[in-house]
Order: sequence, then structure tokens, then C-alpha cells
Amino acid sequence: MPEGRIVKALSGFYYVADQANPERIVQCRARGLFKKKGAKITPLVGDWVVFEAPNDRDGYVMEIEERTSELVRPSIANVDLAVLVFSAKEPDMSPLLLDKFLVHTEHAGIDAIIVITKADLLDEEDCSRLVAEYEKVGYRVIPTSILDQRGVEQVREELIGKLAVFAGQSGVGKSSLLNAIFPGISLQTGEVSQKLGRGRHTTRHVELLPLKEGGYVADTPGFSSLDFINMTELDLAQAFRDFEQRSDECKFRGCLHITEPSCAVQAALQAGEIVEHRYKHYLQFMEELREYLRRNKQW
Repeated sequence: MPEGRIVKALSGFYYVADQANPERIVQCRARGLFKKKGAKITPLVGDWVVFEAPNDRDGYVMEIEERTSELVRPSIANVDLAVLVFSAKEPDMSPLLLDKFLVHTEHAGIDAIIVITKADLLDEEDCSRLVAEYEKVGYRVIPTSILDQRGVEQVREELIGKLAVFAGQSGVGKSSLLNAIFPGISLQTGEVSQKLGRGRHTTRHVELLPLKEGGYVADTPGFSSLDFINMTELDLAQAFRDFEQRSDECKFRGCLHITEPSCAVQAALQAGEIVEHRYKHYLQFMEELREYLRRNKQW
């Protein structure tokens, strides 16, 4: 039976790109129940599947292959790269939201890059400081500008051959950036509401858009939830790269870097090696997680 990738899911139908001929899209339904480690799963956009199809409209998904990663909201599987897009201005960048996105991509095991749009609105010193702050943590940071095309080619090279999902603040120019990288790509573009200071959502369902150079970009309605679901306190601590890199130096195994003595993260914070606002965000996220666990009687 042929294999392919689900590129769109809508109203109970799964649209599968034939691996042997990716331009051929087969409309399929799911046949039977699918299980992973004993639990029932449903097909997701991004899944590699085995299907059968007498024609292009009456196919069936027969088998779902092992996933390398999975996101819940948006529901998408096998993401290779998360492109976290934040604007330098209009709206102002939110380090708190960026750190929350980074926690979720780390927990999901998905590589992430940070793209700063509207970099032309920052002076060089502020831009360099912002880039250095997250490069020090271990992330690739690309300042971009649609006006002078700064960074556009660099982002394009990151996307080739991968399934990439774009996420970030509303109204930061995610779709405009993609249209600059791949002219003609059929993404809708929202604008920032000057009154509210935030963007209007323009996309309603998940769909993979093929790139001529190879790979896909996921056109999604964005991350509708950034709650710390299915995460433990230790998961959260490990999702901060700059903490995890020092955890072996902590006195206690499983150190949460809050009140434990001889904590390497606390020492690095005092020495100025960890950015203070990231640690404050960590404490805020930990409180959110503990509140969630209390509500669900897990803590």
C-alpha cells in the first residue's frame, strides 16, 4: 500500500500527499482504531501514514507511523522546527510569552529558532543585546525586516526540507515574513489593531503548505493554549536550557533551583550568568504549574 503525509484535516476527512508523487492529494477517511502504546490516537496533520485509495476521493488511512513529536494546540505531528516570531516593535516584544513558547517546544522535543521581525525599528545596540541574550542560552536568533530584506534568506535556509510551524505574538508579521521568503505562498495576513495593540487571527484550521525547495510550512490558527498540561515540576526545570546545562552541578539530583541549597543555577543567577527575567519567568511558570496540579489533585 502507498505511504504519504497528511497535509490537511477537515470535517472528518484527511488529505494525504502521496509520498511517491507529493502533488497528488488523496481525500481519505480513517479506517478502524489506531493505538500507540495501548492508547487510542487519531490521525493528525503531519502524520506519515499508510493508505489505500482506488481513486483520489475515496481513500482510507490504514496505519499511522511512529511520531517524532506531537503538539496539542495546534494539533500537528512530526514537527521538525518551531519558528517563534516576535516583533521588535508594534507590538512590543514579550519576553514572558517567548519563554513560555520555548518551554513548550523544549518539552515537546522540537528544535526552535527565534525570529525578530521589524528589526529596522530597533537601534543596532538594542538589537544586538536582544540577540545575544538568547544566543547565550543556546538558541538561534535571526533579526529580520521586510523593508530591507534583512534576515529573510537566513530564515528561508532554516526551513528547507523541514516541517516548520510558526508561532508567536499576534500581529507580528508571521504571514508577511513567509510571503517575503516564499513569494506566492497562500497564507492569509492579519494586521495589528492600533486600538487594541494586538493582531487579528486570520487562520482557522491546520494545513501544511508545500515549499518548492522541499519541506512544509504549517498554516495554523496559532497556539490556542500554553497551559502546562502533562508537565511535571522537573519537566519545567529541564525545559529551561540555561538551567538544565548546570543541573549536574547542583548538589541534589532533581533540583528545582528554588530553595535547595548548593544550587548551581542559583549561583549562576547571582553571578549574572543567567538573565534575571528568565529566572523570574521560571518562578511564575512554576506557580502556574503548581496551581494546575493543585486543581487537578496532582500536587
